[in-house]
Amino acid sequence: MLALTSRCFPLEGLWPARRSLRTWASGQSKRLLMENFYRHQRRQTGILMSPGAGELEPEGGQFNFDHDNREPPPKGQDTLGVEAPWYPVEDEIDQEVREYLDGLEASGEIRFRGADGPRLFPQPGRRPLSALEHFVTTRLATFGPHEDAAMQGDWAMSHSLLSPALNLGLLDPREVVDRVLGAYHAGAVELASAEGFIRQVMGWRDWVWHLYWHLGPDFVESNYLGHHEPLPTWWAELDSTDIRSRCIAHVLEEVHTRGWTHHINRLMVLGSFALQRGFNPRALNDWFVDAFVDGTPWVMPANVIGMSQYADGGQVATKPYTSGGAYLNTMTNYCTSCAFKPTIRVGEKACPMSAGYWNFLHQNREALRGNFRLAKPLAGLSRLSDLEQVLEQESSRSEY
Repeated sequence: MLALTSRCFPLEGLWPARRSLRTWASGQSKRLLMENFYRHQRRQTGILMSPGAGELEPEGGQFNFDHDNREPPPKGQDTLGVEAPWYPVEDEIDQEVREYLDGLEASGEIRFRGADGPRLFPQPGRRPLSALEHFVTTRLATFGPHEDAAMQGDWAMSHSLLSPALNLGLLDPREVVDRVLGAYHAGAVELASAEGFIRQVMGWRDWVWHLYWHLGPDFVESNYLGHHEPLPTWWAELDSTDIRSRCIAHVLEEVHTRGWTHHINRLMVLGSFALQRGFNPRALNDWFVDAFVDGTPWVMPANVIGMSQYADGGQVATKPYTSGGAYLNTMTNYCTSCAFKPTIRVGEKACPMSAGYWNFLHQNREALRGNFRLAKPLAGLSRLSDLEQVLEQESSRSEY
């Protein structure tokens, strides 16, 4: 994928000063949760808020419409069937950049991951606005319902593909929010889709931006669970040739081909697998920065170190975000063509994610014992009749 990861930072988030984050954080009892930050943002800005009895209330009576945005992939379809994303048309500058990068690699000065290919994301100028407009008018309406699903035949689904432009400072996040708000107020999209997308920008993105500065440079070294496994060569090099797990192979191939995959693939496939296998969180964070076109250094620590790997011990998340194959079998169509079976934990067809989930819980049970959201799964360990076989199998597993 022809793309350079920028080390520059956008000027600021939606808030005008970092002291706003400090003020909010000082009022949090224990964790700096995105949902709490998002609700505070809404109250501060008045976005998607309506007059109520004495104070502004959230539009539609609630802050979060996530329960409307968790539909699995539609059955009997290879794609969502929505209009294709906006794509740029390459010009002579693209060709010059490609030749320059090819020369650097040929000289041995630098080495790139992934495949070279046509540019998929906008560059500076007015083109990011064209990408935003295309998304809002053709894809935003279908963004919400399936935003937590994944499909083999539809890499973009209804996602905006605006994260590279936002993270590299080519689009102003407030401009994006205002355009989506305009579509909602004009009746072009339902509240659930508008709110779900706005939450990604003024909630998730801005939360990550402010946490990068608030938590400081040492946050990326956090390793609460004591995970030190190096990234396997096949993972580091984006080589899925010998990987039999459909979910892992498919998502790695997406990153190899485009330098991008959407958030469920990042969190519940790549991140979940890495957590179960005990990958070193700092090494994983650096890999995400280098392998993704939107992987600016300020984006990844809260996402990878905190949310994905629970390496901060729960400072920004209420639990480790990992699951067995049952979740992937529900929210993706990867399992239908996989050599492994999500319902099998032991044996030749044992799903690495299902067996890996129980192995992870067992190996980290003391560190996780006080987590109320994991009380039931941890109690379930004692009821697994095949736990010893699972542990022995996963301790020497070499096939994924």
